Amino acid sequence: MPDQDKNNQNKNGTDQTSYNQLNERLTKIADQMEKTQIADYVLLLNRPARLIFINLYSGIARGVGIAIGFTVFAATILYLLRLLGALNLPIIGDFIADIVKIVQVQLEGRAY
Repeated sequence: MPDQDKNNQNKNGTDQTSYNQLNERLTKIADQMEKTQIADYVLLLNRPARLIFINLYSGIARGVGIAIGFTVFAATILYLLRLLGALNLPIIGDFIADIVKIVQVQLEGRAY
């Protein structure tokens, strides 16, 4: 009987250690889930109208940002081409002249 009591005590100690480790792991998982904001995501999915408006606004903002960015980029390229055209470099000057001819033909409505 004393051996059986000793085995029960060891088993209970091992079980308690396993429970403590399990509790720590569950606590870590709960903290990680809270950091990922899964609850907010689920609430958002339960309100489709809000989800649509958020996506609409973000799409509009993305489109405006792309338009402004492209405008700045194109203006910078045109400014640099104008500076290069003023230098009268043979290769670049011919290239810019070809571009100007193509644009003028397109504006007149004729085929190139």
